[in-house]
Amino acid sequence: MLAIAAAVVFGIWLLADLLDTNFGAPDLFNFPTMASLGLLLLSLYLAGIGSGPRASSGGTGSGRRFYGRRPGRG
Repeated sequence: MLAIAAAVVFGIWLLADLLDTNFGAPDLFNFPTMASLGLLLLSLYLAGIGSGPRASSGGTGSGRRFYGRRPGRG
């Protein structure tokens, strides 16, 4: 999830740079701020924070796996 947020931040920054706009806040949407935010989100993702829901123990939930023939397939 954080990797997607980082991609969105980098995409918005790229569009703002290509369109040569600062959204009315030149100190907020500048290169160092957006690069720092994007790199922070990427580093948190690579550290394992916010990587999505974990499978619960016991095998319950939507992550069921069927080995061999799946039940009910005739």
